Amino acid sequence: MAQAFKKHGYASFFAGKWHLGPEGNFPEDHGFDINIGGGRGGGPYGGKKYFSPYGNAKIKDGPPGEHLTDRLGKETADFIKANKDKPFLAYLSFYAVHTPLMAPEDLVKKYEEKRKRLGLKDEFSPEPPRENRTVHSHAVYAAMIESTDAACGQVFDALEESGLAENTIVVFTSDNGGLSTSEGSPTTNLPYRAGKGWLYEGGIRVPLLVRNPATGNGGTKCAEPVYSTDFYPTLLAATGHQALPDQHLDGISFLPYLEKPDTAPSGRMMFWHYPHWGNQGGSPGTAVRHGKWKLIKWLWPKRTLLFDLEADPGEKNDLSKEQPKIAGDLSAHIKNFLTQTKALQPHKKPNHKDDFKKW
Repeated sequence: MAQAFKKHGYASFFAGKWHLGPEGNFPEDHGFDINIGGGRGGGPYGGKKYFSPYGNAKIKDGPPGEHLTDRLGKETADFIKANKDKPFLAYLSFYAVHTPLMAPEDLVKKYEEKRKRLGLKDEFSPEPPRENRTVHSHAVYAAMIESTDAACGQVFDALEESGLAENTIVVFTSDNGGLSTSEGSPTTNLPYRAGKGWLYEGGIRVPLLVRNPATGNGGTKCAEPVYSTDFYPTLLAATGHQALPDQHLDGISFLPYLEKPDTAPSGRMMFWHYPHWGNQGGSPGTAVRHGKWKLIKWLWPKRTLLFDLEADPGEKNDLSKEQPKIAGDLSAHIKNFLTQTKALQPHKKPNHKDDFKKW
């Protein structure tokens, strides 16, 4: 995407988490003019982590104790102000709210006091082979969210101050559902099931807010789901540029949904393939959604689960036995999808023990 916009004269900027390979595969190797903090690491694991000195070769250390989330917001705001007279692509990929769970002390104290005031306690429900948090009661995580919100505010302030707020598209989303079953299990995704690393809705359903002043539809909602792979063709279309279908094979433009949310077509078949032994407790599998129906095929142990997301958004009731034709049709679509895309399949995990037998 950065390379495509660069060809149209856009200045391009990346800040934050990259995590897409070793040196030679960093943001600057994929068309970004500026890279602040993007390297091979999945979290801020060097130096003092979320506080300067960062120990990150892609970002200069700030004053001791400077907060990384705030710094990334400031860097993005500064880029916007410096490029207000030309088109630009700014990609801000916060390390927050990824682990390690750390936040400024004053914010942590604020939410510790709130937790105490509300009488909240940590509560969990079974999600074999793990447990899943069911209450928003983690003070550090709440502080991380507020710091992220404040950093987003810096970006919006920069757009306002530069006179660009009515001529800039802003997309806010997440790469996965909240971390609810591992590494401190700091959040909950209820009413959706499980979280990051799982094919249940808690793992793959994420927020999406789009601010596109050109549509004049502020405050409207669209219930039709989209993929993150749709952003590339959508942003090309929204900025008046030609589609590049050889590059975005599995994405479509949802610009029409933004322009007329009530007329968005429904019934798109959507697939998620996860050939991965995640450290959050999930296991390899593939899911397909078609309308209200969602089917998950787990590989270890082998299970096929069918859910009616309209009646059961929490995916509690497996209907595969009651609806064998629907389950069979969706299973066939998964098989075709894996064949057509030449999707990789995992080997069985070495020394794997079937943790689900006790379920």
